[in-house]
Amino acid sequence: MLKKLDKIRFRGHKRDEFLDLAESPNASDTECGDEIPVKIPRTSTRDNEELRDPAGPGTIIMASGVQDFNRTESDRLNEIKGHLEIALLEKHFLQEELRKLREETNAETLRQELEKERQRRLELEQKVNEVLKARTEEVPAAQQPAKPQTQANGTDKRSHTVCSRLQKWFCDKFGEYVEDFRFQPEENTVETEEPLSARRLTENMRRLKRGAKPVTNFVKNLSALSDWYSIYTSAIAFIIYMNAVWHGWAIPMFLFLAILRLSLNYLIARGWRIQWSIVPEVSEPVEPPKEDLTVSEKFQLVLDVAQKAQNLFGKMADILEKIKNLFMWVQPEITQKLYITLWAAFIASCFLPYRIIGLAMGLYAGIKFFLIDFIFKRCPRLRAKYDTPYIIWTSLPTDPQLKERSNATVSRRLQTAASRSYVGSSTPTGISKDEDTSRFHTTKRGNFHEVFNLSENERPLAVCENGWRCCLINRDRKMPTDYIRNGVLYVTENYLCFESSKSGSSKRNKVIKLTDITDIQKYKVLSVLPGSGMGIAVSTPSTQKPLVFGAMVHRDEAFETIFNQYVKITSASSSSES
Repeated sequence: MLKKLDKIRFRGHKRDEFLDLAESPNASDTECGDEIPVKIPRTSTRDNEELRDPAGPGTIIMASGVQDFNRTESDRLNEIKGHLEIALLEKHFLQEELRKLREETNAETLRQELEKERQRRLELEQKVNEVLKARTEEVPAAQQPAKPQTQANGTDKRSHTVCSRLQKWFCDKFGEYVEDFRFQPEENTVETEEPLSARRLTENMRRLKRGAKPVTNFVKNLSALSDWYSIYTSAIAFIIYMNAVWHGWAIPMFLFLAILRLSLNYLIARGWRIQWSIVPEVSEPVEPPKEDLTVSEKFQLVLDVAQKAQNLFGKMADILEKIKNLFMWVQPEITQKLYITLWAAFIASCFLPYRIIGLAMGLYAGIKFFLIDFIFKRCPRLRAKYDTPYIIWTSLPTDPQLKERSNATVSRRLQTAASRSYVGSSTPTGISKDEDTSRFHTTKRGNFHEVFNLSENERPLAVCENGWRCCLINRDRKMPTDYIRNGVLYVTENYLCFESSKSGSSKRNKVIKLTDITDIQKYKVLSVLPGSGMGIAVSTPSTQKPLVFGAMVHRDEAFETIFNQYVKITSASSSSES
């Protein structure tokens, strides 16, 4: 009896009966299918005969204990398998993030450029050394006295010395200029970029502010003249300008003003205190640079500088995009006005003398700058109606505005098409309630609205009546049973519904409201999954990491359907709110 008990106690499974995790395929290969049954070891007939001991009920209790031990071992294997799947997917996600960071930093390209620069430097050093060696060899040879050649005639010797002197004088005078005209291949030098530093960042921003200060002061003085900030100064400037334009002295006047400004700058550089500006300058307090900054101060400094750079680049981009759209006929009615104006100016320049054209342009510029702009700035309604350059500039769209307009038109078309289809597919009045309830969409577990606890009018769209098979990857969960779920994805008019394939309560299903979605993107989970690992990442405020619907064979079709319905719902909600 003791021998039989020892056999039962120390009997284990064979090595071949366990599922080898290293040799088995990745767990993510079958994430869209049903669960993989774990291979449970089977006991032989001999073992069963040994378990049936007629000595008493104690052996039966031991046999049941062995079976329970086998079941717990299989559960442990399933749990280990799930944790391995989670680790594999998390590893893939981290590799994707690392790859994106490497693409942003471009470390490989920088290393290649650095190696090229090192090779060029070595080649240049070799060439310089060779040139120096050649020169050192030529100097002693030139210093050696040449043997005098006996000449029969003294006139030949004199002519030779005159020619050598003339050649030497020509080389001394013009040799440098001849060397300047020698063609050499251009070398593409790559400037080394400095690393990011908070101190360097603040210094560059202050340099930019100091460098742009003369330009900003000049613009302020011009706007002060146009706004009649100082009535006497603006009146004198207006009279002098109009008189100079009338007599044809506009260009000499501007040249004289430039010479006067340079003369004043020379005196200021010499130490004179001269202030020549219409608007009084306000001295801003200069903060001394701090030597040691804390991490929070550095972070706040970077945020401030980034905000200023963002706003500055945004204004510059708006100006450039408006100019581009003006010349690219994005707004035909606006570009048409410019087109007609250019034709009129061309015809006038062909038939009218330049003196009359210059006089007309100068008078118009002076009247508009000193009088018309002053009136338009004081009367915004007149400016919105009659200031043609201002109207054209404000009505020119930028690229983001054009994109918003195109999205709005697409959403309107989708909304009208959906309303027509809804009217055409509405239920006739003669149908009874029993016939209407029979029209409800059903799944394997019952009616669609009952499975997901939705209203009765919610049903899948025509494109996805049967749904798309996929696996839901919830990265916020760490348990294997909650991390990956196999099932079917549906899209209704207002919701995104995921039905889990495991039998159980409806708590395992997932319902996402389309208006709660903050971002939708195409995503690639693992290439070994069905559909080449293609998936859709959906971000919501209630999840820290986006939900991934992976292993979708018809990923592009599902993405277009979800995105179009999302745009339709969001545009309808925004129009109703407005």
